[in-house]
Amino acid sequence: MNNTRAWILVIGILLIFAITAFVVMQTFQNAVESTVSPVQSMTSNLGTRVAEILNPTPTILPDPVSVIREIRSLARLETIQYTVEKVITAETGQGPLGFLFGDRLLLVAHGYVIAGVDLEKLAPDDLRIEQGVLYVRLPEPEVFVATLDNTQSYVYDRDQGLLTKGDLNLEAAARQAAEEKIYEAALEDGILDLARQNAESYLYRLFRQLGFPEVIFEQ
Repeated sequence: MNNTRAWILVIGILLIFAITAFVVMQTFQNAVESTVSPVQSMTSNLGTRVAEILNPTPTILPDPVSVIREIRSLARLETIQYTVEKVITAETGQGPLGFLFGDRLLLVAHGYVIAGVDLEKLAPDDLRIEQGVLYVRLPEPEVFVATLDNTQSYVYDRDQGLLTKGDLNLEAAARQAAEEKIYEAALEDGILDLARQNAESYLYRLFRQLGFPEVIFEQ
């Protein structure tokens, strides 16, 4: 009987010690977490601030005053659009000391070219009717727009020498060259011929709807 009571007493003491140890461990863990969490948060915030300093977000401040230089009336019939991609390499300071003073970039340029006919150049004698047939002589087709799409164009790579900060005008020169090459590519592909064909096709349907039974386009 005495042995049973002794064992019960020992088990009770062990349970009290176990519960006390558990409570102490939980209290210590909570204290550590409460100490570490602010440090981690401060470290994360510090990393974010450093990233913002090294890669600042540009601030755009447009002048609130806009000056309209010119207003013109247009009668352009746009009949075709080309979307062109060109890769342009621009470089300066290349040579034996290029690794020190050179600057080289690779521009992926996306642009578009729009062509058609300017109906403002259509003279009264360019339209005539003979025996119920409408004869039309359209103005020569021309390119109205040849420009880069800045939202799609970007500098893919740039390699600068060890002792140079780079040519500030190099990217601008590359973009200008890209516009010229995009324009030339559209011309070489026959954009003006297609612009004339599309203009004639559109105006043919229009004149037929206006009641002309036959329409002939003269070159």
